[in-house]
Amino acid sequence: MKKGLLSLLALLSLYTAGAQVAVDTTGIIGDSYNKWSIEVSVGQGKGVRPYKDGYFSSNPEKFFGRLQANSFGIAGRYMISPTFGVKADLNYEEFNNQSGSGSLEFKMVQYRFGFQGVVNAIRLFNLQESAGRFGLLLHGGLQLSRMTSKTKNVLPSDQNYNVTEYNGGLILGFSPQFRITDHFAIFGDFSVANNYRQHFNWDGSYSDNSNNLAGQMVVTSLGISYSFGSEKIHGDWAIIQDKKDKELKELNNRIGEIETLMNDTDKDGVPDYLDAENNSIAGVAVDTKGRMVDKNTNGVPDELEKYVDSSITNNNNTVLSKGMIEQLINDGYIAAYFDKGVSLPTPGSSDNIGFILNYLRNNPNATVEISGYADQVGNSAKNEKLAASRAENIKDILVKAGIDPSRLNAKGAGIDSSVDKNSEYAKRLVRKVVFKLTN
Repeated sequence: MKKGLLSLLALLSLYTAGAQVAVDTTGIIGDSYNKWSIEVSVGQGKGVRPYKDGYFSSNPEKFFGRLQANSFGIAGRYMISPTFGVKADLNYEEFNNQSGSGSLEFKMVQYRFGFQGVVNAIRLFNLQESAGRFGLLLHGGLQLSRMTSKTKNVLPSDQNYNVTEYNGGLILGFSPQFRITDHFAIFGDFSVANNYRQHFNWDGSYSDNSNNLAGQMVVTSLGISYSFGSEKIHGDWAIIQDKKDKELKELNNRIGEIETLMNDTDKDGVPDYLDAENNSIAGVAVDTKGRMVDKNTNGVPDELEKYVDSSITNNNNTVLSKGMIEQLINDGYIAAYFDKGVSLPTPGSSDNIGFILNYLRNNPNATVEISGYADQVGNSAKNEKLAASRAENIKDILVKAGIDPSRLNAKGAGIDSSVDKNSEYAKRLVRKVVFKLTN
């Protein structure tokens, strides 16, 4: 029998290893848990009733009687959902009188097949977090059995030696579990089986008519289960995300994206997703695309130009006005921006590059450091190279516009990781070139 169980275990292992069937279950995202498992168990089976007078399953004066391993089982289980499943099991039991029980000698051999529904009670009552590695399965269903009496006849009509009968009935049980590795778990099981077509007593004799073809047995066993599948953890303990949770998460992500779209980084009244110039100076008038208004296209925003003119008209210190412009440049308010993976500036950056050009033309002794940046997405070495290329391209634009190359120092400043790398709109702010006056 033991060799037969090992052979069956090997066959079921080969079958379940290739039997990953994708089942779309309402409330579950995809095939995100291991559905198949195989179970092997050994334990003690006792026929509770009926018995002929003089026969006992164990010593009636002891509460539990003597323990004996007389029940062996193997089962294949498939979880239709993380909570509900089915299993088929094959068991072998050998019932006889225990030493010291006072019973007459008897022996009954039984092969039993069951088909049962299974409920993962931990999931059913949503206790996964508090249970940890512990689990609990409830099971119940139909069973068919083949009973053969091996009790030697005293009289020709006594014990039905080698007579076989087939019975059927219901079985119910529960199985506490504990996961010991990612795929292996140990379990205990207590099951009660009731036959509704049992002519035999458990000792092998025919039961009395008053028994009405009823029999009962209990099985207590220990076993191990192994979960098959591509997931890294036993299916009974897999972390399953409900579709409703996913929908809520996606909705929150969409709301987050909308909030990001509506951000106004430079506080000019134009949302970032419409803003072609995300670094406009506070208080300076912008158009509907967030670009600082420069009607005479001289590279200086009109509002800033008015401020400088007013400073001169009112006999203010013009060095202060110039200092303010230099501070705006050095603080990064004047910058060129770039699309993802591109080393040439966006068309919207031309005004800011023109601002730097006009400053250098009006201040022939000024020199400027040009620093290029890249966002943090992708290969770091390529991003470092991209940052340097952006700075060199801005320098080349200024040189071709008439600025002496000796006044321009271009360098790659590397990767700017100051923004959320998952936000496309935030990353636009760090794909840039900034300027710093060096004298």
